[in-house]
Amino acid sequence: MDDTPLLVNRGGDERPEVENGDYTAVQSISEAATVFWIETVKLWKIATPLVFNIVCLYATNSLTNIFVGHLGELELSAISISVSVINTFAFGFLLGMGSALETLCGQAFGAGQVHMLGVYMQRSWIILLLSCLVLMPIYIFAAPLLKLLGQDHDVANLAGKFAILTIPSLFSLAINFPTQKFLQAQSKDAWTGFTWAAFKDIWAFVRLSVASAVMLCLEIWYMMSIMLLAGHLPNAVITVGSLSICMNVNGLQFMIFIGMNAAVSVRVSNELGLQHPRATKYSVYVAVFQSLIIGLLCMVLILVTRDYFSIIYTDSKELQQAVSKLAWLLGVTMVLNSIQPVISGVAVGGGWQATVANVNLACYYVFGLPLGYLLGYVADFGVMGIWGGMIAGTVLQTLILLFILYRTNWTKEVEESSSRMQKWGGQDISTHKVGDDI
Repeated sequence: MDDTPLLVNRGGDERPEVENGDYTAVQSISEAATVFWIETVKLWKIATPLVFNIVCLYATNSLTNIFVGHLGELELSAISISVSVINTFAFGFLLGMGSALETLCGQAFGAGQVHMLGVYMQRSWIILLLSCLVLMPIYIFAAPLLKLLGQDHDVANLAGKFAILTIPSLFSLAINFPTQKFLQAQSKDAWTGFTWAAFKDIWAFVRLSVASAVMLCLEIWYMMSIMLLAGHLPNAVITVGSLSICMNVNGLQFMIFIGMNAAVSVRVSNELGLQHPRATKYSVYVAVFQSLIIGLLCMVLILVTRDYFSIIYTDSKELQQAVSKLAWLLGVTMVLNSIQPVISGVAVGGGWQATVANVNLACYYVFGLPLGYLLGYVADFGVMGIWGGMIAGTVLQTLILLFILYRTNWTKEVEESSSRMQKWGGQDISTHKVGDDI
C-alpha cells in the first residue's frame, strides 16, 4: 500500500485518505481533528442503538432490584445474589459464545462476503441453544449450589426460587445475542434463509465461540466473585445488600460500554475486512479516548451523589451509609470499566480472543482475586479490601492490553484477517475491491 499522504475528495467530504479508502498518516492537528470527528460519527452510529438495546435488556434486572430493595434487606440480598451470580454466570457465557460472530460477521461484511453472515448466525443459534440445556441445572439447583459456596441459607433459598423463574430468559438470550451480532455487523439484514451450510465446520466454530466465551466470562465472572466473597463476611445481609447496590449502578454504566465494545468490534472487524490498517488503528484510538472521558464523568457523578443515590434502591439507613463508604471504589471501577470493555471489543474484532483470555486469567484470577482475598480476610479490610484487591487486577489487565494495542502491527492484522475469511468459507479476497458486493 502506498503510504504517501493524499487528500481524496468524495462528494465534497475532504479527509485524509489514500486511494483504496484508508487514511494516510495524520500530519497535523486539523487532520487529526477531521479523523476524530469522522470516526466519532461512525462509532456512535453503530453504538447508539446497541447501547439503548443492551441497557433496556439489563434494566429488567436493575428495576427488579430497585423494587425488591424496598421490600426488605433480605429480599434485596437474595435477588441480588441470584442476578449477580446465577444470571450473570449464564449471561456472560452466552454473550461470550455469541461474540464469535463479531469477529466473523464483521470481517466477512467488510470483505464483501455478505452471504456468509446468515450461515454464521445459524451456527451460533445451534451452539447457544445447546449451551442453554447445559446451563439449566445451575438454575434448577441454584439454592444448594449457593449454600455450597458458603452463602447464608435464607438468602440462598430465596435466591434459588427466583432463579428458577428466570429460566425462560436464558433461552431467549440464545436467539437474541447471535441475532444482534448478525445485524450490528452490517447495520441492516442480509438474511438468505435457513441453510444446511450452518452445520458445516460447526466444531471449528464451537472452538472460536468457546474462546470468545472464556475471554468475556473471565471478565464478567470476576466482578461476580465479589458477591460470593462478600457473602462470607460478617453481617452478610448488609454487606451483600450494599455491594449489590453498587454493582447494580456499576452494571448500568458497564452496559453502555458493552455497547461500545460491540461497536468498536464492528468498526475494527469491518476495517480489517476492507484491508484498512490505519482506519482500524484510528477507530481504536478514538473509541478508547472517548470511553475514558465518559468514565471520568461517571466517577465524578457518583462521588458527588455518594450520600444520595442509594435511596433509589433502599429505605434502610444502614444500607445507605454502607453504600456511601463504598462510593469511591465504585467511582474507580467505573473509570476502569470505561476502557476495559472497549479494548476487549478491539480484541474480538481482531480475533485475539485467546490472547486476551490468557491475560484475563493471569491478571484477574492469579493476581487480583487472591489479593482481594488477602486484603479482605487476612488484613481484615472486609468488603473494601476484597474490592480494592480486585480493582488492582483490573488495573494490571488494562495496562497490559493497552501495551498490546500500542505494539500492534495493523498491517499484519489485515493480512491475518484475509486468511481468516478464506478459512471460514469466504472467497479469496486478495483481489477484492472496496465497495464490491456491499
